[in-house]
Amino acid sequence: MNLNPSYRYVALDVFRGLTICLMILVNAQGDHQYTYALLRHADWNGFTPADWVFPSFLFAVGNALCFAVKKWETMPQPQVLAKIFKRSGLLFLLGFLLYWFPFVTFWSGGHIALKPFSETRVMGVLQRIALCYCLAALLVYYLKDKGAFIVSAIILIAYHFILLWFGEPGNELSMTGNAGTRLDLWLLGANHMSHGEVVPFEPEGLLSTLPAIANVVAGYLVGRYIQQAGKTVKMLVRLLMTGGGLIVLALCWNISFPINRNLWSSSFVLLTVGLDLIILAAIIYVIDFRRITRFSYFFEVFGKNALFIYLLSEMAAILMRGVHIYGFIYDHIFKFTGMYFGSLLFSGWFMFMCWLAGWWLNKRKIYIRV
Repeated sequence: MNLNPSYRYVALDVFRGLTICLMILVNAQGDHQYTYALLRHADWNGFTPADWVFPSFLFAVGNALCFAVKKWETMPQPQVLAKIFKRSGLLFLLGFLLYWFPFVTFWSGGHIALKPFSETRVMGVLQRIALCYCLAALLVYYLKDKGAFIVSAIILIAYHFILLWFGEPGNELSMTGNAGTRLDLWLLGANHMSHGEVVPFEPEGLLSTLPAIANVVAGYLVGRYIQQAGKTVKMLVRLLMTGGGLIVLALCWNISFPINRNLWSSSFVLLTVGLDLIILAAIIYVIDFRRITRFSYFFEVFGKNALFIYLLSEMAAILMRGVHIYGFIYDHIFKFTGMYFGSLLFSGWFMFMCWLAGWWLNKRKIYIRV
């Protein structure tokens, strides 16, 4: 028995909406120096709930891909490739423009200058989504389910050896000595990388994008399985057992290849996919088996315009910081409740403002697709 359209989209929208909701909470803290540990990324090796968010959005991208693939079956190959490359290119361009935004720099004395391209970050969140979607879609289209699974497994194993063979001897898994950073410095240059750390380092680098493809492929394969298996207890049990097995495998691999979001280690991929399976199974159980849907609408609003709301949140934060409203609101409204709690309240308020924009669009049945 296949899932009916309303069920499958509600479950997917809630899962995707949950990731966007948490992504905004993590990114929009009032003061990142005073952020609760659960909402902070691990400094290097290790894992926090904040580290789960981005790979899970990639998983949701793959989950949605399984519906697009069904449409491709009746389309000629050139049209399918055009759709894949157009969507990927647009996502990459939006991500690049986001880091360049607002395109100008304000100097003292009222002078305005164009923000130089030479200092613009090339890679980033949307750029990684674009590349992973493109490569995962091509794998699925040409190699089908089994082939995409095998290639993804090979990538995860090969990535471990690439870091060991091409990293700086003795520092193969360090921030400055790993092969991914060395590739980014050589190909992109320090000025086009993120400067959120003490040294130029790109957490969404070129090499570390390879294992992230597996997150998208996993989401696709799970979506296909749910479609084929239908709403059964057996399906839920398999999701839970597979998720638990992947978590155990990730913890074993962690001994030689630490769980690390910045490197996007193979053990990190297995851990996050395992958690995704368990959380998605829980959402399906609550919504469909228990028919508890009171909470779902809040997350559906985020999920139905996920990429647009993410872009809106990032642009709004950039503009608010640029005109010093961001810090002013935090300092004069939320900070008095305590440094940590005030920072959390601010991010909750900011997230709710983004939700209202999504609610307005959903109310008018406006769904902005990329």
